[in-house]
Amino acid sequence: MKDNIIKLNYQDKEIVLVGTAHVLKESAELVKKVVSEEEPDSICIELDEGRLHNIKNPKAWENTDIIQVIKAKRVGFLLANLVLSSYQKRIAQELNTTVGQEVLQGIECAEEINAELVLADRSIQTTFLRIWRKLSFWEKGKLMFGLLLSGDQENEVSDDDLKKLMEEDILEAAMADMRKQFPKIGEILISERDQYLANKIKNAPGKKIVAILGAAHLIGVKEEIFKTQDMEKITEIPRKSRVSSVIGWTIPVCIIGLITYGFITNIQTGLNQISAWILWNGIFAALFTAISLGQPLSVLTAFVAAPFTSLNPFLACGWFAGITEATIRKPTVQDVINIPTDIFSVKGFYKNRFLRTMLIVIMANIGSSIGTMFAGVDIVKNLF
Repeated sequence: MKDNIIKLNYQDKEIVLVGTAHVLKESAELVKKVVSEEEPDSICIELDEGRLHNIKNPKAWENTDIIQVIKAKRVGFLLANLVLSSYQKRIAQELNTTVGQEVLQGIECAEEINAELVLADRSIQTTFLRIWRKLSFWEKGKLMFGLLLSGDQENEVSDDDLKKLMEEDILEAAMADMRKQFPKIGEILISERDQYLANKIKNAPGKKIVAILGAAHLIGVKEEIFKTQDMEKITEIPRKSRVSSVIGWTIPVCIIGLITYGFITNIQTGLNQISAWILWNGIFAALFTAISLGQPLSVLTAFVAAPFTSLNPFLACGWFAGITEATIRKPTVQDVINIPTDIFSVKGFYKNRFLRTMLIVIMANIGSSIGTMFAGVDIVKNLF
């Protein structure tokens, strides 16, 4: 455990970095021991306000409204978050402990010695949005598939695994293989957060500071303490790609233009093009919704909505199908509670109403996109 403690002198401050694993009881004991010995003026924890609220109120998320998630266009973001948090909870259960014990211990210690509690981590929403916005559509799909596969493991945690947990933060461990395929993720998830954490830690009030970190950040933060960080740069939410925006508008404009030209050439040609557009879009969106075991009305909604939403970049067929599904077959609190176990199996995804609604949103959108491609080809063929 001594290897997980680093002491630094920065300007007139003494900083003690404590590397932990978020699912080990030993980490909580280490935090208590270090704080007792050091008696710091400030205790920094690797959390933002949102995650602190979730840890203090573990059942609050059980009331998550899936319809509001869909309306806020956060289905993909929430699914990625759920996969990672569920993986973390699974490891914690195997170790017969709870997630974030060392953080709770840090909070308790701060209250006991009247030390300043500093939330030193960047907002998890900012982190995920920076990752999400910098990945292409196909990279996002590969990432989600890889995360689901990494979590779908039934092996027990070995002694070697326990040792590794003290060397690498569990959230980062879940994405270790992903970082090899997606260097952007490693930069945003680790390097940028090292910078953010270091800045918050060295600017914490008082002369002596104890910082409780995931072990994966220990070395990076140590090096960043003595550097200057561009906080504005690493907290900025990247704008959506202009290319995707251009494509989003180019396709509808081209389709409308082709159909208009079809009518000018021959009324029957124009009618055939409209039929092709409606049928290809509607059938594929409905088919993919049905594959997700959506209610008949959800399937019908996907069929009706797809031809219209495919012409409007601000709308998505899956939103309408998902909202219909969630209204008819409303997810229960128990569905939300079961997410950590259900999310890593096909059977679990289908039986869990919350997860199935998310699946319908994603699948209906995929179906509509495929339908758009086939419809486009058919519309062009109708001109000749």
